[in-house]
Amino acid sequence: MNPISIETIPSFVSYVTLTLQKAGFESYLVGGCVRDMVMGKTPKDWDITTNARPEQIQEVFSTYKTLYENDFGTVSVLNMSANAEDRDSIPSSDKAFEGNEVQVTTYRSEGGYADNRHPDSVTYETSLVKDLERRDFTINALAFDPHFVNPDGSKGHIIDVFKGLSDIKDKTIRAVLEASKRFEEDALRMIRAVRFSTVLDFAIASDTMSALTDQSERIANVSNERIRDELIKIILSPRPALGITLLEKTGLLGYTLPELLDGIGCEQKGAHIYDVYQHLLHALQHAADKEFSLEIRLAALFHDIGKPATRRYDRNKDKYTFFGHEVVGARITKKIMDRLNFSRVTTNLVVSLVRNHMFFSDTEQITLSAVRRIIQKVTPEHIWELMQIRECDRVGMKKAEAPYRLRKYHAMIDEALRDPISVGQLAIDGKYLMEVLHMKPGPRMGWILHALLEEVLDNPLINTVEQLHERAFDLEEQDDQTLKALGEKGREKKDEVESREINKIRSSHKVK
Repeated sequence: MNPISIETIPSFVSYVTLTLQKAGFESYLVGGCVRDMVMGKTPKDWDITTNARPEQIQEVFSTYKTLYENDFGTVSVLNMSANAEDRDSIPSSDKAFEGNEVQVTTYRSEGGYADNRHPDSVTYETSLVKDLERRDFTINALAFDPHFVNPDGSKGHIIDVFKGLSDIKDKTIRAVLEASKRFEEDALRMIRAVRFSTVLDFAIASDTMSALTDQSERIANVSNERIRDELIKIILSPRPALGITLLEKTGLLGYTLPELLDGIGCEQKGAHIYDVYQHLLHALQHAADKEFSLEIRLAALFHDIGKPATRRYDRNKDKYTFFGHEVVGARITKKIMDRLNFSRVTTNLVVSLVRNHMFFSDTEQITLSAVRRIIQKVTPEHIWELMQIRECDRVGMKKAEAPYRLRKYHAMIDEALRDPISVGQLAIDGKYLMEVLHMKPGPRMGWILHALLEEVLDNPLINTVEQLHERAFDLEEQDDQTLKALGEKGREKKDEVESREINKIRSSHKVK
């Protein structure tokens, strides 16, 4: 843990708390921002709690733009307007806060949660302790007064009613007061417990874990959008495999991503040493270790999700087959992504990666034309992401990250993506020769273009309309035999350069 440095708090945030205190109200930084500062992290959001009522908050900040459009006593204070009388009293460093906002919430308690999501009623309180009682976990039930003057003259005081500092020190996620009540109030807190455990690398306290497991079915009352947002944070954490494991152990996975459960105990044999479920977790974790994007992590988690439905036993070979699992997996993935209301762009990419992840399977059978077709199918923009999925798949089998086969795939993609050397790279083309130099289409035109290409390959600086125009005019004066020889020489030069470029690509990937 670290002592909170007042200097780390944006001056506009401190100004809001100080202004409230000068107006005769209590005000504290509260929740996740205090937790992050204690842990030496930079908060992303700044929340303030106060005994001032919403209308009083708006009155105190009448020269600001404020928003109060909820039933929970939260007023958003945006950066002050240009004509604010006290604008000059705000340090210029606040310009960095332009466009941001601070949320100021009145002390409150909440009564009844019939839907396990929203409080049936909200009561404004005058006690900070009553406000902290309603919060989810002890590590988030911390308040901080940045203006409190200590006996030694230093500023800042932490209010820690529920021993959140101790839990931060012990790296523990613990519900405030009675865990069962906290989860009855808002069932999403169960996934939040898993998320905080995963993101912060904290353990969940035994009583909190027991209550979470006992009440996991309550998560069914939470909207898919809220579940999605928490799942995204778990997936994007440094240890997403642990997060999925905790969801499974607590029973939450059956209500959030139930399709993954079919992979538990689904033996694969062959090159796979894990069942389908464990393989998917290893693939996901590798994607996180490499800091791949959300889409890659989701595709890594789902890429073999169609295997349980397609598994068949081959008695002759004593092995399981999973023919068409990528097609079935793509359908299952689409269903998951739609259910959780992911964007169309994200859904289409993840589904495409799952559907096509089996393309790169045998370099001895894949042709360059097939590679070009798959690039066209997934687009050049996403072809390397498909290779990242292939890498996750391989590492998920506990195999080397970049073996010869994987390097060969990369070389073939590079080769397919590069523009082949052709007369199309010339500054003039056949249309130019016909319209400007009045040449007739036929073999002579082809010989001239290839002769020009040879000269450009030797000296790229002459690849201009002016210089090629004059050179083409000279070549047109040659007889067929001479011109054909020059054209054939140009073709040979093109093939020679083309071969040299391809060899450079293969050599860079250490393949043949």
